[in-house]
Amino acid sequence: MSNSEKMPIYKIARPTLGLIYRLWYNPKIIGKENIPKEGPILLVGNHIHIMDQCNVIISTKRCIHYMAKKEYFDKQYKEGKFPWFFRGAGCIPVDRSKKDEEATASALEVLHEGKALGLFPEGTRNKVKEERAKELYEKYHQEDKIEFEKFSKLMNKTRTSIMNYLEELKDRGIVTEEEFLDNLLNGEDFMKDLVINHRVSKEEYYDHCLLPLKFGAVSMAHKTNAKLVPYAITGDYKLRSKNLTIRIGEPLEVEDDLEKANKELDQAIKDLMKENEKKEW
Repeated sequence: MSNSEKMPIYKIARPTLGLIYRLWYNPKIIGKENIPKEGPILLVGNHIHIMDQCNVIISTKRCIHYMAKKEYFDKQYKEGKFPWFFRGAGCIPVDRSKKDEEATASALEVLHEGKALGLFPEGTRNKVKEERAKELYEKYHQEDKIEFEKFSKLMNKTRTSIMNYLEELKDRGIVTEEEFLDNLLNGEDFMKDLVINHRVSKEEYYDHCLLPLKFGAVSMAHKTNAKLVPYAITGDYKLRSKNLTIRIGEPLEVEDDLEKANKELDQAIKDLMKENEKKEW
């Protein structure tokens, strides 16, 4: 039996967990009508939080098969606390340490059956993770100011793509090293201040708000004649959040030029982010 024939846990849990999710995070969802009600689709957007996929799941009555890292399916990993849930919900395990042909085949099967697939084309959450935090901690001699665990936890609030760009701005002399160090632990706010004060343009900011998109989404869409449905998530995951916004865009067709298609997807997600954040500027 294919992993797309039955999703009992998904169908049972979605209404209850969806209601709890809405009450807790208070997401504002715009553009639900852009999700096709039938036919093969890939729902693809930016990835900033472990709960990102929930926003899409509650936006449509269609069952969505999400591609998720294999660690969620194995109890030997700290993330593998509920492997039965991920399998029962129709998720597809992906080994990110290699080109996982088995995961790709499972995903293509879902699309060939005319169903919905969800994945994050950035490949991973766009947050400064422990390895990158360790590099920054040692490079900028933070050990005399703050313990690494606290440093790493605070760094995780900044997107990797934004932190990398801030470091580039320092190296180019657009921000001083003192400014960079003073704002190392609040990179997101610092970057927005640079935009507001016209030291960095909005275009430059949005050019660096995503990690480079992998080609998996456009490749699978091309092979299965599936449509790409882009979306963007902005705001904070807090209790009764006042700014958590999910904007779903119009479906995209993928033709033979995959590089062009990937650029169009990248731009579509960024344009949706811009629309969400209009009031901030």
